[in-house]
Amino acid sequence: MRQPGSSDKSETSKEFEFNSQDFDRVRSMIYQRAGISLADSKQEMVYSRLARRLRATGINSFSDYLNTLEKEQDSDEWEAFTNALTTNLTSFFREEHHFPILAEHARKCQPPIQVWCSASSTGEEPYSIAMTLCEVFGTLRPPVHIIATDIDTNVLNTASKGIYNIERIEKLSPERVKKFFLKGKGNQEGLVRIRQELRDLITFKQLNLLANNWPLSGEFDAIFCRNVMIYFDKPTQGKILKKFVPLMKHDALLFAGHSENFLYVTDDFKLKGKTVYELSQNNAARHKGMTNHLHKGGL
Repeated sequence: MRQPGSSDKSETSKEFEFNSQDFDRVRSMIYQRAGISLADSKQEMVYSRLARRLRATGINSFSDYLNTLEKEQDSDEWEAFTNALTTNLTSFFREEHHFPILAEHARKCQPPIQVWCSASSTGEEPYSIAMTLCEVFGTLRPPVHIIATDIDTNVLNTASKGIYNIERIEKLSPERVKKFFLKGKGNQEGLVRIRQELRDLITFKQLNLLANNWPLSGEFDAIFCRNVMIYFDKPTQGKILKKFVPLMKHDALLFAGHSENFLYVTDDFKLKGKTVYELSQNNAARHKGMTNHLHKGGL
């Protein structure tokens, strides 16, 4: 998932007036829209990102731009506003220790296997999941379906194409590169593309984790929600985690980022190890009981 970053340099001479009241309005609006909590230190980053939107829309002041957003709650500019305040940080097999754990878990699961990558960003994470599961089953067409979601439509567009600069795969083994990527030639030299078989395993769709209803169905064997929760406050984290519970099988795994700790946020999960969680005993038992009831013909 693309989330706020701090790498933008502040502009030495500001083209638009931008005061603390404008910043507070932006913080409130992005929190209500996407649950993102912007720190005080992000004021220069916010100015830099949103100044581009003012230029693009021809609006000459931050107050007028924000007023327009508030008046037109369903406008396309809300999407651009949200996209502008997010930064992509991802790579293939990031936090690599999670993928052998996923592989071991998949070997115990009953196919078909379903995985949700809830912050897919530009696609490296869901494609890493797909590669791992292809290796588990020894085929490019395993009994696997991966749902990959993000709030940012720009990164989803990149992810669905599956085209990357060749530098993005430098750390992958030659075996994985040969098996899962096609190298560009001619005017495509320097680019690689994920093989079509892997792209067929993944459905990309937009999803706001703060939305009341998620466009998802079924129960997942694993959910990846990594390096996302750190941008939400504790109450928001708790609400999202609680909504994960009914979407998980009784023995499903939840993968978190290395700097995220859910133990002080909810009692719905327990730590399995290495930032991997499983349902708490009561939740797991309830899920298992419901599954057994359905298999016996219950409603």
